[in-house]
Amino acid sequence: MTRRPQGKRPPERPSDYEERIADISRVVTVVKGGRRFSFRTVVVVGDQKGIVGVGIGSARAVPDSLKKAGERARQNLKKIPLLGTTIPHEITTQYGGAKVFLKPASPGTGLVAGGGMRAVLECAGVKDVLTKSQGSNNTLNVVNATMAALLTMKRPEDVALLRGKDVSQVSPVWARKRVEPNG
Repeated sequence: MTRRPQGKRPPERPSDYEERIADISRVVTVVKGGRRFSFRTVVVVGDQKGIVGVGIGSARAVPDSLKKAGERARQNLKKIPLLGTTIPHEITTQYGGAKVFLKPASPGTGLVAGGGMRAVLECAGVKDVLTKSQGSNNTLNVVNATMAALLTMKRPEDVALLRGKDVSQVSPVWARKRVEPNG
């Protein structure tokens, strides 16, 4: 029986993460002999427990670009703060021309989001949230704006610790709900 060294994690199994295709687009490079077509894919990978990553792959064939994007998404996994099945607070973020607004919702509301935002939020494990996408509807920019919003969020416990106050003084609503934070 072989023993693995201490501190090393076992390799991730593909079944551990859910993979969503956010966008597939055909791109053209004009060269001396004419046009060269390739495909750019945006893939979102997550464990539905607060870990999510985005990857972009480009290749001459769709399956190859999907494989590249999936590998890059697994390399870029980030942990996001969740509060039960929703997000800790409202946030508006901009990436390029895309502007996204995310607002926490009460349990049972569901995921009110579309396109790239839905793929990111589902893979992250957010089940109750209200969203609005404004500005550009470029899927890649919307996905990046959503990731930026999730990464800049802070849990009420972290803000209270930073300010040297009690959680009820920082966020009385969350102190009353007694929701176990995820992460």
